[in-house]
Order: sequence, then structure tokens, then C-alpha cells
Amino acid sequence: MTAPWRRIAWLFVALLFLLLPAPALAAGGGGGGDGVRAKKQTAEYTAGVQAIEAKDFARPITLLATAVQHTPDDADAWNELAYATRKSGEPAKSIPLYQKALALDPRHLGAHEYIGEAYLALDNLPKAKEHLARLNRLCLFSCEQYRDLKKAVESYEKSGGKVKPTASN
Repeated sequence: MTAPWRRIAWLFVALLFLLLPAPALAAGGGGGGDGVRAKKQTAEYTAGVQAIEAKDFARPITLLATAVQHTPDDADAWNELAYATRKSGEPAKSIPLYQKALALDPRHLGAHEYIGEAYLALDNLPKAKEHLARLNRLCLFSCEQYRDLKKAVESYEKSGGKVKPTASN
């Protein structure tokens, strides 16, 4: 006969996997939403993401603006457009773009992280903390997006608002 605590532990693990939503288990990188959907991306989206990966933040804005015109319901495209806008030194202009991504996919981990960083760049710590709390709920056992935003919030607080996410980080 197994110890009672072992049975309880196995029941807890089984219950956890039954109750945990699949997207929370599969949630992926910073850019992606729930990590589950496979969708066809436009050529402009692909070129825009490649430019972002090359750290060329001005060029993808036009490409990604075209992509969201072709696929206005694509939260990833809105998130990437917002990211390129913020990294080009326009955090205020990125906020409504992130909000659009989050309206399309409220569980978009990358959009929550990045809008939090945009709010820090704009000295809006309470709004950044709102998105940090949302990531904490979405990630359950922590995730890269939560850890990155938490680190940015802590740096901002520790420096008295002097250390902000910028186009270079």
C-alpha cells in the first residue's frame, strides 16, 4: 500500500492537468499568442519579423502596417507592429497597437510583456504592474514574458524611474 501523501500528490497532478487550459501549457515565445494556432502569415508579416530580428526597427513598421490591413484579426501581426513602433522610439504610439493585439487575444503573452515595457518607458508604473499581474495569472508557473517584465519593473522601481526599457534593450 502506498503512502497516503503519494496518492494525494498523484491526484493533485492529475487534477492539475485536467483543469489547466491547453493554451497555458503550450504558450510559447514573446511574439506569439497562445502558441497553439497555426496560421498562414502574409509576406509582409514575415519580412517585418525578419527585419525586427535583424534589429532594424524602422523598416518593419510599413511592412507590418500592410500585414494588419490584410489580416486585421491577427494579434501576432498587431503585436509585432506595436513592438517595432516602440523599439523605434515611439512607446506612446505603440500602446493602442498593443491594445488591439490584446483585444484580439487577451491571453497574448508577448503583448502583455511588451505593453508593460511601453508603460514603463512612459513612466506609468501602475499600468505596467497591471500587465505583470495579468502575466502572473496567465503563466501559472511563471514564463519568460513574466520574468522579463518583472525584471524591467524591478529595475525601474530600484532606480526610482531612471532605468526604462528603451529601443536598445
